[in-house]
Amino acid sequence: MSDPYQVLGVSRNADENEIKTAYRELAKKYHPDKYADSPLKELAEEKMREVNAAYDEIMKIRRDSSKSSGSGYSSYSSNYQNSANSRFADIRRLIYQKRISEADELLDGVPENQRDAEWFFLKGNTLYSKGWLDQAADYFSRAVQMDPSNFEYRAAYNRINQSRNFGYRTTSSNDCNGCDICSSLLCADCCCECMGGDLIRCC
Repeated sequence: MSDPYQVLGVSRNADENEIKTAYRELAKKYHPDKYADSPLKELAEEKMREVNAAYDEIMKIRRDSSKSSGSGYSSYSSNYQNSANSRFADIRRLIYQKRISEADELLDGVPENQRDAEWFFLKGNTLYSKGWLDQAADYFSRAVQMDPSNFEYRAAYNRINQSRNFGYRTTSSNDCNGCDICSSLLCADCCCECMGGDLIRCC
């Protein structure tokens, strides 16, 4: 593999923010979706794979270095704790730190043919953090289908289904607006007046 720092166009002394910024810029530039109908699609996919591999390699190098010095990545523990086998350890850390937009951006930069069960699980977590329970449940379900023996994925899927069954349901902002609320109130007022009552006295 080429020098991962050269692939991302950063120096070996670059800090974490510089590396992430460089990765995001390259991910935007070479994201396969931008080349769906282009003869450059295969080239873009190859370049995106190279960028992802370089980023993962740099993060692994720095994670191993931090572990040996007893700081950094190894210093926290939670449900999103970095796993030695995880391809997305850095994204897990971002989710743990509630940096959902950054986590989403990195997840969206992963080519579709490289999106495994863990990718769907983490995407479900970002959607859950935004309150989009229906969409999150779909992603958790896909993660479980792809890796049914994974307890972490099953626990997340079961937890979100319990939340939805108890009525804690959040939808995207496109599903409801002020006009819908007003219309519903006016309709309820009409029904009340037909029964001899009055919900909205001014109408």
